[in-house]
Amino acid sequence: MTLISGQLHKMYTQDTQPVSYQLELGDEKISLNELLGKKLKLSFHGAINCCHCGRKTKKSYSQGFCYPCFKKLAQCDTCIMSPEKCHYDAGTCREPEWGEKFCFQDHIVYLANSSGLKVGITRETQVPTRWMDQGAINALPIFRVKTRKQSGLVEDAIRQHTSDRTNWRNMLKGINPEIDLLAERDRLLELAKDDIAALQAEHGLDAIYPLPDARPFVFSYPVEEHPEKVTALNLDKTPEVEGVLKGIKGQYLILDTGVLNIRKFSSYHVDLEVADAE
Repeated sequence: MTLISGQLHKMYTQDTQPVSYQLELGDEKISLNELLGKKLKLSFHGAINCCHCGRKTKKSYSQGFCYPCFKKLAQCDTCIMSPEKCHYDAGTCREPEWGEKFCFQDHIVYLANSSGLKVGITRETQVPTRWMDQGAINALPIFRVKTRKQSGLVEDAIRQHTSDRTNWRNMLKGINPEIDLLAERDRLLELAKDDIAALQAEHGLDAIYPLPDARPFVFSYPVEEHPEKVTALNLDKTPEVEGVLKGIKGQYLILDTGVLNIRKFSSYHVDLEVADAE
């Protein structure tokens, strides 16, 4: 039996076939693909430290922050989830310098298939990590956009005609209808052409630049067995979670006892025990 202790972080991914996962605990980086078929036990003893300031907190906010940081940091503001609501120009950004660095850089508007067709945005530097974190099997960049707010406005125009959400339960069950992302791109851009043209007229063609030559990314995941029924495991309600590792997809560990969203419990200190399955 192997015992490793440390603070949980979002799993690190590499674009391989299948996707390679590492779990960082303390000073250790654990290759999770190698643990398929092993019995894992994660034990949470109540310690949570803010991922930004390090202070102890009884509850994690926005996937790893204490409440004061959650209330003051720009990266925890509502415009991060809804970038079209960016209020930097109004002079009310919580951290203008952070906003200039994070939000005023190239973003990608994309289509993806995690559990069906969806539109989304990500920083260009997060390609293709964002899609692996979502458990997407295909993804297609459709626009390069100069700022986060502008990317949110383009996304908003397209999501009038398609979803912008992943059905995480279907994603984990492996329910992914076959989708021709190139054909869907053409269909959606035709439906949204007036709104997108208006945005390009306002912000400039160089600010909202189509990517007609882009081709889909394709991903596979280290999953030996998809669950027929998805049961979410919760370290707050059940501090000890154990089961045989059947797969990893998105930011989830798929155990034979349920699924654990590692990203949700960022900043939790846990003990990880690994043993051979009986």
